[in-house]
Amino acid sequence: MLHHIDIYVQNLDKQTEFWSWFLTELGYQQFQKWETGISWKKGDFYYVISVGDSQLIAEPYQKGRIGLNHLAFATEKRQTVDALSLQVEAHGGTILYATDYPYAGGSKHYALYFNDPEGMKMELVATEEV
Repeated sequence: MLHHIDIYVQNLDKQTEFWSWFLTELGYQQFQKWETGISWKKGDFYYVISVGDSQLIAEPYQKGRIGLNHLAFATEKRQTVDALSLQVEAHGGTILYATDYPYAGGSKHYALYFNDPEGMKMELVATEEV
């Protein structure tokens, strides 16, 4: 079990708006907030975004470099994946693999792939069996 994840961002306000919406939809609640960061918690896990060093975050996130490929959040219902897929772009994200939605990860993997407002790749997986 993960305890928490802390992601550096460039634009805290834009990212806070996006992640507040997304994580609240998944049942997270705001946990902590300070001048350069914010966190949301669900159960024993919490998700943190904070402003990174201005010199080191000048370049945007780029999938394929050393480090994180993507994060995958889980939800029980396919309906939740579908509902959030309709709202990602309105909140500043970008849908990935739209022509293969919701099976871009395979015929038994019901998921939404998207980039957050700063381009970090994310996934939302439905865990319910059909």
